[in-house]
Amino acid sequence: MENFEVAVIGGGPGGYVAAIKAAQAGKKTVIIEKDTVGGVCLNRGCIPTKALVKSVSVFDELKKAKDFGITGLEGVSLGMNMEKVQARKKMVVRRLTEGVKFLLTKNGAKIINGTASFVDAKTIKVNDETITADKIIIASGSVVFIPPIPVKGDAKVITSDEALNLTSVPESIVVIGGGAIGIEFAYILNRLGSNVTVIEMLETILPRVDEEIIKETAKILRGKGIDIITSAKVTGIDGKTVSYELGGVAKTVETEMVLMAVGRAPSTEGLNIEATGVKMDRRAIAVDEHLRTSNPDIYAIGDCNGKVMLAHTASAEAIVAVDNICGKDVAMDYSHIPQCIYITPEIASIGLTEKEAKEKYGQVRVGKFPLSANGKALIEDATGGFIKVIVSPDIYEILGVHIMGIHATDMIAEAGLAMNMEATAEIVGNTIHPHPSVAEIIPEAFHASIHKAIHSL
Repeated sequence: MENFEVAVIGGGPGGYVAAIKAAQAGKKTVIIEKDTVGGVCLNRGCIPTKALVKSVSVFDELKKAKDFGITGLEGVSLGMNMEKVQARKKMVVRRLTEGVKFLLTKNGAKIINGTASFVDAKTIKVNDETITADKIIIASGSVVFIPPIPVKGDAKVITSDEALNLTSVPESIVVIGGGAIGIEFAYILNRLGSNVTVIEMLETILPRVDEEIIKETAKILRGKGIDIITSAKVTGIDGKTVSYELGGVAKTVETEMVLMAVGRAPSTEGLNIEATGVKMDRRAIAVDEHLRTSNPDIYAIGDCNGKVMLAHTASAEAIVAVDNICGKDVAMDYSHIPQCIYITPEIASIGLTEKEAKEKYGQVRVGKFPLSANGKALIEDATGGFIKVIVSPDIYEILGVHIMGIHATDMIAEAGLAMNMEATAEIVGNTIHPHPSVAEIIPEAFHASIHKAIHSL
């Protein structure tokens, strides 16, 4: 029975980062993964979906080629070869997962492929092997949540896992769920040619996004032909008919396929976590701000603790957990975590929405700047969207930044750094940004929050 200083269960963006950092700290480390390293993010989530988004984006760009002075495509019938689209997606995923495996090995972490099951709080059984560990980090991830909707007949109901591997495009599809996952797939399938309907139980799609961006996003998606139905509860699926209630009235929509995209749930099944005595918070593993469970030698990071179910959150939690294992006293801060939605235009947010800021601080300053007033966005023919910043009225503390537009998911990192460094709106507004660049919208918005923007009224 081999003993390790640190054992990590799960090889996703939380688990593999934890294993690498623990090994780098000189700890004898093992990581246990039942499938392929990289977890949901690399294999069935973030990376493959964005690979599909890139394919449909190139497709859309080619349709606009003549607007950029490119000739020779007149009369050409453009199409999407889904088998080649899938092949490229798999290539991207394979390169990244192989890269993660290489990094783990080169940093000295042992990889065991198999399903982990606790024997007790220090002992883990993997296949026919039993190991012990001084400290254990659970990073078992999440699974697709399937709501209790009755399904009858020959209904074709899929989850995001199956949607990622479609080799043919359905003529029509109903997406149940208007969160980030549902909206990204609705966008992808719409651009591929499907007749898409989104049904969301809440009053709006993208419930964690600023209200102004939600309204503009819904407008753009409807303009692309996506039917969005909110405040609706799906009551059943029977063959090609989806039934739902809207305002107390029973309604139906016909569809070839249904995509369940209402979110994910923590995954702990099969771990035999009961053997550790670790406390649970419903389906999630309960942790404190240091990511420790009720057993101080066991940590839980990523989706399985149910805090903020995003890949970059899991990676950040991994570093915090390992730091604490190494004797530091580090708490996880969830206040400055960006969230991104990869459609066109992109959406990225960090911090409080305007509504949340007003509820917490009362009066706030709001600065906005449209991409239509940005030179680089005009060059890129991507003038849709805007940036919105929320600032405290007294010391100009940055409370929230929300961007809708080209490169939004890259630019939000600057806002995260500024907030983490406690930079004020004045500091960011007076930081020289390169010209021409889309990033110039950032200081413009902060100027607008304090006084006035320079290049927009």
